[in-house]
Amino acid sequence: MFTAIDVSTSGLVAQRARINTIAGNLANLSTTHNEQGEAKPYQPRFVTFQADPNIGGEQGAAGVRVDSVQISNIEPVWKYQPGHPDALKKGEHAGYVAYPGIDMTMEMVDAIEASRAYEANLGVIQVSKSLTAQSLKIVA
Repeated sequence: MFTAIDVSTSGLVAQRARINTIAGNLANLSTTHNEQGEAKPYQPRFVTFQADPNIGGEQGAAGVRVDSVQISNIEPVWKYQPGHPDALKKGEHAGYVAYPGIDMTMEMVDAIEASRAYEANLGVIQVSKSLTAQSLKIVA
């Protein structure tokens, strides 16, 4: 019974990390400088998961854990804004500003998917708690 709760809890933690990463991508949708202050657009992040056999015990169940948060090497979106302080002065993209190549629609779809997975894990925990309570009533 507790195995199901442990596995679902690992899913909750993993989906929370995914939602936080998506929120960071959306918050930096128009960020044109990196962390060092250089005129490089924000690079979106994404989370990768890995099965964790340490969660779930010997019953063959496995939880999940965040393997890493990767930085995407997606091309920036170039917008022609010659008056912008970050516009390139010369070269192929003169007058253009590089913005992060983040697709807001896909980020929102990913956020909804992560939210639904989070809710599903909560549902499993609720059912597990209910089954435990019912089992204790039968035993007592």
